[in-house]
Amino acid sequence: MATLLADSLADGGWRAKARPSQLPPPGGWRGWIIKSGRGYGKTWVGSNFTNELAEQGLAERIALIGATSADVRDTMIEGESGILRTAPTWFRPTYEPSKRRVQWPNGCSALAFSAEESDRLRGPQFSFGWCDELAAWQNVQSTWDMFQFGLRLGRHPRWLISTTPRVLRLLKELMAMPDVVTTSGSTFENAANLAPSFLKSIRDRYEGTRLGRQELNAEILEDVAGALWTRDMLERARFTGAVPSLKRVVVAIDPSGTSGQQDGGDAVGIVVAGLGVDGLGYVLADRTIKASPAIWGGKAVAAYREFKADRIVAERNFGGAMVQHVIRTVDPNVSYREVTASRGKVQRAEPIAALYEQGRVRHAGSFTELEDQLAAMTGDGYGGDGSPDRADALVWALTDLMTRPQQPTAYTGTFRTAY
Repeated sequence: MATLLADSLADGGWRAKARPSQLPPPGGWRGWIIKSGRGYGKTWVGSNFTNELAEQGLAERIALIGATSADVRDTMIEGESGILRTAPTWFRPTYEPSKRRVQWPNGCSALAFSAEESDRLRGPQFSFGWCDELAAWQNVQSTWDMFQFGLRLGRHPRWLISTTPRVLRLLKELMAMPDVVTTSGSTFENAANLAPSFLKSIRDRYEGTRLGRQELNAEILEDVAGALWTRDMLERARFTGAVPSLKRVVVAIDPSGTSGQQDGGDAVGIVVAGLGVDGLGYVLADRTIKASPAIWGGKAVAAYREFKADRIVAERNFGGAMVQHVIRTVDPNVSYREVTASRGKVQRAEPIAALYEQGRVRHAGSFTELEDQLAAMTGDGYGGDGSPDRADALVWALTDLMTRPQQPTAYTGTFRTAY
């Protein structure tokens, strides 16, 4: 007992080290949501709180749920802020990877689960669950439902969610429940424990942007009034399976009309999309870049080769002749077509937004900046910062693939089509 007390005093306990905002809320809550920016310390809180419940015998059976099996193992259990590292020396658990089980000295145990395999949650029962990065889960609703059915042990089953937020229906519903407490915090609250170079870099690049508001300040970005693309539409477009065979692939370019990275102009939108044999459109890559013509031209041609594209398409109205020259300089054999914008951005975007509303487009990857631009496109114009270069390139790509253009007419060795 003397040794345990000495260890306890030397360690100080995690609550003594935690910031006030990191401490568990008082009261008889059922759920606790830590909605915070990257680097806030939410994993550290989650692992310490889990260890504390096990040490006190308040959680005999625990569920550890992450986006993937690797995330649970590498972050929640074995990570620098994981359960094994944060457990007090007198109460160190053991981990059996083959059984996906963490075992504490007093008999409390935890099982690891991946949101990729929600059916594994059928059967086991728990008194507590720690759910990490809920906003990154696949099959989020079914995984949550299976977990809830098993959260039935003890007098007061509880759960903890630690996540950087996204607009997610489930997360919003949980936050609105009367027996759920939400703790919000930004990356910068933990500045004392983060590298100064990291803080400077993310401030310079992301502070004030939509991505920074979400990933650093933990804001849930709601839909823009009158948006052509709602966050719910974009959420439904997320796709993580195998892309089917593609009938056609195009690389679309939205030129900026500026000379390079130093002139303060917009980026050059470069988006790759394909039409599947299932009739759905698949957004495959966003290679948008702010650079000199030689660099962005090489980037576009590299994407054309990488995805074995059938064609590069680019708008002629604004820099189109220059785009053709840049592409031909990189590779004169690339199949290339110019398109002429006979309508404004909003009118061109509306039919493509309708495809999303009909569930006919999939995003085969994570395209945060592109989705932010789409979510800022409204019936009155673009409501975001700068130019919607990525969104415009996506519209050109899906227009070429999924709408019926007029018959192309010859134009200086390429094709010009009015949309």
